[in-house]
Amino acid sequence: MAAIKQLAVVARSGTGKGAARSVRREGRVPGVIYGGGEKPEPVSVDFRELNKLVYAGQFLTTIFELEIGDRKERVLPRDFQLDVVTDKPVHVDFLRLRPGSRVRIAVPVHVVNREASPGVKKGGAVNLVMHSIELLAPADAIPEAVTVDLTGLDFQDSVHVTAVKMPDGCRPADTSTDFTVVTIVPPTVYQEEAPAAVATSTAAPAVAAGAPPAKAAATAAPAKGAASTPATPPAKGAAAPAKPAAKK
Repeated sequence: MAAIKQLAVVARSGTGKGAARSVRREGRVPGVIYGGGEKPEPVSVDFRELNKLVYAGQFLTTIFELEIGDRKERVLPRDFQLDVVTDKPVHVDFLRLRPGSRVRIAVPVHVVNREASPGVKKGGAVNLVMHSIELLAPADAIPEAVTVDLTGLDFQDSVHVTAVKMPDGCRPADTSTDFTVVTIVPPTVYQEEAPAAVATSTAAPAVAAGAPPAKAAATAAPAKGAASTPATPPAKGAAAPAKPAAKK
């Protein structure tokens, strides 16, 4: 059963935004106690005390006994609001707990016997799929946690909600789906990449110092349209070539 903590609160008369701002200026946080067949009761809580409780963790699963003047009220925090800029609590709601009543509450999941899991021994990891399970629990016997035993679990083995032993008087709030709570995952092996092969050089081989340059290829034929080499003049005394006949 979850431990019961004491918390002092002060009844306040005013309600609404104006009254809430006035309470905050006094270093307190406005709140409301409701449920249990009675009308809502506005109260205020010391800011420093509430801020410490909220950030300590498991605030919404802790039973508190509120001291209001000369009487005490057993409650369960149901909600709180934080300032959007400073993340400081600005409002809190408490639910009255009456003997015999049941509450719907999310209870943390704890795993045990890791050393008895063959999968964990071989280097596997525990994958907590659900960090909490929503239960219907007695208002006066809310459990601190739900325990999952890992004994005998190997790689790819899993535990579902129906296989988890629930605390006395508790049962899952949602029985329509058999959710997976925990699985054992094998280790991930990373292979080293092979070193990149040295690229083969495609450059032409260097010419040795002092070696004669390679002979040029045969001269290609003159390009089309290029001027031809002038003809050799006829020898002295040779007959001149006949002129073409004039056209009539």
